[in-house]
Amino acid sequence: MAQVSTNDLKNGMALDLPEGLVTVVEFQHVKPGKGGAFVRTKLKNVVTGKVVDRTYNAGTKIDVENVDRRDYQYLYRDGDDFVFMDTTTYEQLPIPAATVGTAANFLLENQTATIAMNNDNPLYVELPASVVLEVTYTEPGLQGDRSSAGTKPATLETGYEIQVPLFLETGTKVKVDTRSGAYLGRVS
Repeated sequence: MAQVSTNDLKNGMALDLPEGLVTVVEFQHVKPGKGGAFVRTKLKNVVTGKVVDRTYNAGTKIDVENVDRRDYQYLYRDGDDFVFMDTTTYEQLPIPAATVGTAANFLLENQTATIAMNNDNPLYVELPASVVLEVTYTEPGLQGDRSSAGTKPATLETGYEIQVPLFLETGTKVKVDTRSGAYLGRVS
């Protein structure tokens, strides 16, 4: 396993700590007037998503893990697994629903997703920041409804339900934020 000095940390780098695999979200090298230099870091657990603050003495050695991020095409759902295909080798990869997480709410067949792998184990599935989905059901809008008047629930083609403005109707294509599930706008 490779080791790196805390002085050489970079954002996005994957580290192998006793708590599990983490990625560096943020780091800051601090040289106080008195005492030794240190590195203040914000680390995100790859599996749980929990973010922790950690401080290391400058020059401390930390184990680094190799995380391979590649584009895969989502094919279909098979029981509790989501089946993806490597777009270069055409090899199919079943990924458990727990690993896919909230990305399942926005996945459509033939959609491209980035999958992070470590030692041939899928860590997480990452979608683009926003996706365009069709509203399959929502209550009809009433005459005079405006975008600032409020929201109503709408079911998307993936089965996920979001809040949309009152004027939207069934069959409308909408842009949705994949991180928060928020309505971003109408797509014509």
